[in-house]
Amino acid sequence: MSTSKTAAHKVPFGQKVAFGFGMLANQMFPAALGIFMVVLVQNLGFPGWMWGVIYFFPRIFDAFTDPIMGFISDNTKSKWGRRRQYVFIGAIIMGISFVIMWQLYKESGVNYNFLYFMFWSFMFYLGLTIFSVPYVAMGYEMSDDFHERTNIMAIAQWIGQWAWVIAPWFWVIMYDNGPDGWFPTAESATRTLAVWTGLILMLIAIIPAIFIKGKSTLNEKYSELTLKNIGGSFNEIIEGFREALKIVPFRKLCIATFFIFNAFNTVATFTFFVIVYHLFNGDAAAANAGFWPTLFGCLGALSTTFIVIPTVTWLSRKLGKKKAFLWSQGISIIGYVMLWFLIIPGKPYMFIFALPFFAFGIGSLFTLMMSMTSDVIDLDELNTGKRREGIFGAIYWWMVKFGFAIAGGLSGVIISIVGFKEGVPGVDQEGAITGLRAFFSGLPIAGTLIAMYVMSDYDVTEERALEIRAAIDQKNAAK
Repeated sequence: MSTSKTAAHKVPFGQKVAFGFGMLANQMFPAALGIFMVVLVQNLGFPGWMWGVIYFFPRIFDAFTDPIMGFISDNTKSKWGRRRQYVFIGAIIMGISFVIMWQLYKESGVNYNFLYFMFWSFMFYLGLTIFSVPYVAMGYEMSDDFHERTNIMAIAQWIGQWAWVIAPWFWVIMYDNGPDGWFPTAESATRTLAVWTGLILMLIAIIPAIFIKGKSTLNEKYSELTLKNIGGSFNEIIEGFREALKIVPFRKLCIATFFIFNAFNTVATFTFFVIVYHLFNGDAAAANAGFWPTLFGCLGALSTTFIVIPTVTWLSRKLGKKKAFLWSQGISIIGYVMLWFLIIPGKPYMFIFALPFFAFGIGSLFTLMMSMTSDVIDLDELNTGKRREGIFGAIYWWMVKFGFAIAGGLSGVIISIVGFKEGVPGVDQEGAITGLRAFFSGLPIAGTLIAMYVMSDYDVTEERALEIRAAIDQKNAAK
């Protein structure tokens, strides 16, 4: 029996909002993680190679568990459907492990903190896999309408973007130290913030599991989820990879996302260092306890929330998803160029003018790409007769996370290559700061140009998507 038509064309607004709350948790966890990571180098003394290892190996683990979770989710027989129970369980594991992961004390020593953090990172990313793969698949199967899919993802990304508005303010709390500050040290601030962040986001992440109803799959003809079958399913997972990546439009989505998202993430962790060391010669107190790096992240996210997502949604409806993608990424390149010229010592406010342009890159990416992935899943169903949101979501996010792992390791390599040293004034390492700035603007531009080239002949237009949907409905009606 086919489960292709899993939802009506229009989705109730409340369902979209419930899905959006899941996106808030899905983005807030990595946003907070990226902010807190500064403490490992700045306050706990982790060298660059430890930074790279911590970024790389847990994310590699996450990337390889995603396809297994996709297979499990796609083949789950339950009266609650295929997704909800995993979203619930994953949210709990993710939240609790995030809290424990950041209970670090400087007096424990660098080596102990490194091993402790590494272990709990693996637990956190296991929870993230259990949560995120079924959660993303939920979104893919909420509607079969070409434009409604974009609306669902636009609302989800709009809600999720508030993570990037909120998280940068953690820098202010973390580095507002001293007698009148929030906390005596940044690491003590991180320990407390992690408790509140982890537990609140855990509850938010559970919302889709409660409010997005799933169709019973008790009578579906899925593979049995025994330990033997799951263990022996690796060949089926590999075959699923092959079949999915044979679909040229899907391959283009994965490659384009890989280059844009991971070029951005390679240099995103440099934001604090570029602003504090280039604008204020490395004096965090002169930088107003992290206010300017915070403003950078906050205003960038607000630009995405109130400018980018509405604009991209409108462009998608008027021009189509591919042209909306190309326009938005072209605008982002202007923003990256402006950042090179507008991060000016003595005039820190100048970079604000670049942020609305800069925000179009990442701000538009997942709104469009997740919507286009839903269209490609229809194409796969037409070709194979199978409905595999879980495996496609796992493959897509595998590309993202594998690249994210590379980005994390590469950021440590770049820090070493340019010779940047934390605690040394900017005037004494001017060449290293210039090197960081060159990568900060140049690497995302290169990644974006490659992605635009890859997507230039993407061919799942609205007309083709409607033809695919009609063919699927016709095949199902004939059964």
